[in-house]
Amino acid sequence: MSARLGGALALGALTAWVGYAWLPHLVALGGIRRGPMARRHIALTFDDGPDTRWTPVILDLLARYRVRASFFLVGERARQAPDVVRAIVDGGHEVGNHSWSHRSLWLCGPHRTRSEISRAHDTLAALTGRPPRFFRPAWGMVNAALPAALRACGERAVFWSLQPEGLGPVSAVVQVARVLGRAHAGAIVDLHDAEGTPGAPARLVEALPRMIDGLRVRNYTLTTVGELLAPLHHDGRAPTG
Repeated sequence: MSARLGGALALGALTAWVGYAWLPHLVALGGIRRGPMARRHIALTFDDGPDTRWTPVILDLLARYRVRASFFLVGERARQAPDVVRAIVDGGHEVGNHSWSHRSLWLCGPHRTRSEISRAHDTLAALTGRPPRFFRPAWGMVNAALPAALRACGERAVFWSLQPEGLGPVSAVVQVARVLGRAHAGAIVDLHDAEGTPGAPARLVEALPRMIDGLRVRNYTLTTVGELLAPLHHDGRAPTG
């Protein structure tokens, strides 16, 4: 193969990847990053679980503070920990789809993308008794096959507007400061109740009570993604039932 042909093939492959993964990532394909600003509501969300050690600790904290939240669960982890999934539901929390294996969608073709979403969707529906309505891609990475895969399952992509700890460790003190300093009406806060970044759940357990107390002092109501995004009545109240 000539160098010119090899270069052309490489350029073609790069162009195809940019169109399939990078450009959709830049526009996020209509994904939700925050809720309406009409009321001072914030959704706490937890990714990467269920974790048999840490998720029950988080659930106990949320119960103590009477907070309902959204848990974006990895399908294969949920299948291995059905009791923890049931505890999430029994606590009044919302379950979302975080893919089957937590694989980056940048590394998934259309077939694998559909499988990652639909397999987790079906598993979570069977475990909880209700199909998940929201999907969060691992690391927020998307591709051009995602919209069709979500439509097939009846899900919507949800990202976040506030992430106190991402790929690198961040102390509990700094996490609290970031959440309280950047909090805003309609915020979706991305937290982690399972190991992704090493030690993340332990730092979250330390930070979460201070986050909750601080947000409440600032007159925020903590709720689920579904309730955050619920349409308002004409008088400004979210519908009930």
